Amino acid sequence: MADERSLLRRLLARSVGHLLALTARFITAVRGDWRGIEPIPKQRIYFANHVSNADMPMIWTVLPSAMRRNTRPVAAADYWLKNKLRAFVGPEVFNCVLIDRRPEARTEDPIDKLLEALDDGSSLIIFPEGNRNMTDEPLLPFRAGLFNMGTKRPEIDLVPTWVANLNEIMPKGEVIPLPLICTVTFGPPIHVEEGEDKDAFLRRAADALIALAPHD
Repeated sequence: MADERSLLRRLLARSVGHLLALTARFITAVRGDWRGIEPIPKQRIYFANHVSNADMPMIWTVLPSAMRRNTRPVAAADYWLKNKLRAFVGPEVFNCVLIDRRPEARTEDPIDKLLEALDDGSSLIIFPEGNRNMTDEPLLPFRAGLFNMGTKRPEIDLVPTWVANLNEIMPKGEVIPLPLICTVTFGPPIHVEEGEDKDAFLRRAADALIALAPHD
């Protein structure tokens, strides 16, 4: 009986995932723009800018289905476990790696959780700014997680991923999306170079990400 319930939950999660992807495409006409990299099922860490709670679903949506099934977004546990609906969508539909943002309450190092997911063969979607960027600057300062993963798993491609137009599609205070196209641009992968220190790498990673932003 327990196995049957588990199977039903997996089937429901997959169905909801397809529905969410279709809804995102219908509302935003989201499309992926692959520059210098191909959409192939290779293990990667996609690192992206963060301006909206919809950033992660947009990236997840434009991945081909075979890649989507093996790509886990990294997300805040307090957000996705806030109610029963989110607790189903985050862990089961998106298969998020949930991170506790409260250092005093953690029982596990977040980097260890991410490395465990990578060692299981998953790709990851991460937002190295840590929080949504509500400023006029293109990016907030990057946190060290991207550098730590790139150092500990140097064979894995780090792929800059720019999400454009979400602020214009759903301006703050509006409830009806505007009919604009959301574009997710994937750039050439980077790696931590031998002898490169954390600050130098994070500057280079941020530059690689900003280079993908629309010029206007």
